[in-house]
Amino acid sequence: MADFYEDIPVEQADQIEAISRLRYELRENHAALLKKYSVEDIQQLKQGIEQGTIPEHPAYEDYLGAALTAQTQEILREELKAYLAELQSR
Repeated sequence: MADFYEDIPVEQADQIEAISRLRYELRENHAALLKKYSVEDIQQLKQGIEQGTIPEHPAYEDYLGAALTAQTQEILREELKAYLAELQSR
C-alpha cells in the first residue's frame, strides 16, 4: 500500500489530519445524539418531537445540535476535498 502522506509536506499533512479528526469527532457526536433517542437520522428526531413521541426538552436542543454537526461535517468534507484537489494539482 502506498503511503498517502509520502509526497505531502508536513504542514499540509497536519492540516489534513486536523480536518479528518474534527470530522470524526463530529460524526461520533452526531451519532451519540441520535442514539440517545433511538433514531436513525435528524428527520426522525424532528418528527418524534413534532408528534410528541419524544419529549421536546432537551430533544429539540439535541436536534439543533445534530443538525449543526451534520452541516459542519458537510462543510469540512467539501473543504478537505478542495484541499486535496489543490495538493494534487501541484
